[in-house]
Amino acid sequence: MDTKCLTDEYILHTYGRFPVTLVKGKGSIAFDENNKRYIDLTSGIGVNAFGFCDETFINAVTQQAKKIQHTSNLFYTEPAAYLSKLLSEKSGMSKVFFSNSGAEANECAIKAARRFSLQKNGKGFHNIITLKNSFHGRTITTLAATGQESFHEDFFPFTDGFLYADTHNTESIKTLVKNNKCAAIMIEIIQGEGGVMPLSDELIETIKELSTSFDIPLIIDEVQTGNGRTGKYFSYMHYNLNPDIVTTAKGLGGGLPIGATLFSKRFEHALISGTHGSTFGGNPIVCAGAATIAERIDDAMLSDITAKGEYISSAIKNFSKVKSVSGKGLMLGIEIEGEAKSSVSRCIENGVLVLTAKNKIRLLPAFCISYKEIDEALSILKACI
Repeated sequence: MDTKCLTDEYILHTYGRFPVTLVKGKGSIAFDENNKRYIDLTSGIGVNAFGFCDETFINAVTQQAKKIQHTSNLFYTEPAAYLSKLLSEKSGMSKVFFSNSGAEANECAIKAARRFSLQKNGKGFHNIITLKNSFHGRTITTLAATGQESFHEDFFPFTDGFLYADTHNTESIKTLVKNNKCAAIMIEIIQGEGGVMPLSDELIETIKELSTSFDIPLIIDEVQTGNGRTGKYFSYMHYNLNPDIVTTAKGLGGGLPIGATLFSKRFEHALISGTHGSTFGGNPIVCAGAATIAERIDDAMLSDITAKGEYISSAIKNFSKVKSVSGKGLMLGIEIEGEAKSSVSRCIENGVLVLTAKNKIRLLPAFCISYKEIDEALSILKACI
């Protein structure tokens, strides 16, 4: 049996897989089992920040695997300590909790916000306001936090205490804040799974004002937008925001599973011994690899990400059947005339790997993609759209 048959036979059918088996890659180039070449504009849904088989990442992971692969969090390890220092310095936050995914990072943030609120305000102040069209994960609680009705089916009862504000009407979130006892406001600066939709400047400013005037903690979900993806280390850095909690995952791991929840100074005791934990969180091998990602995302790299994003966006806006391009940096959504999935299938057939988000084509290239590879991919993308 080949890989596709084995997968269909033994792996749960929860994914709409493309008919491609990827077996090897380097940088932004991947090959299937027939040695067909593809330019990858997906980076594993924003995970492979520096592409396939990045030597710096491989060396760090390999060397750590030769030392010690796991200890649990009952012991200290150097890679987790060093990575926490890097993230704190790059974000200006105070403390870090490591887990294994974006959903877990968001679960941690929700728990921390509710415990902090309980201690500060007493019982009843447990509601968390999120935004319609948001996506925060696939656990029961993070699905409840997700502001899309299509996800609120099949798995009842969901965790209660989540309220959804309209992204297109600032009065909506004002009303929710004024009429409810809230523990936090939780947002994505760019709603990735919601169609690569950046929040408006007006909404961001309104959220900032409400958070400050009502003293409601602000949680920013940077699972997809973090670690340089938008041209800043975190997307909230495009704005004058000071979040209380930041969550991240995907690109931080460089290909291995990790989640991180970052806490501001006033939140550094929101969770204490016995209130939260993770067996695999802070795994030495994963943290050693993640540190090589965080180390390399400096000002020069962020400028390069911004320039490449603008280059791609400017070119695509001139395609005849493109209606709009949204996003920042190397996180772009393309709205086209017609059905996006058909164009995605044609792209893959012609050697370019792309994604969808809602009714858009979504691009999440690796940061190391060359302009030569970008031009080749754009030529194919144009023909397929």
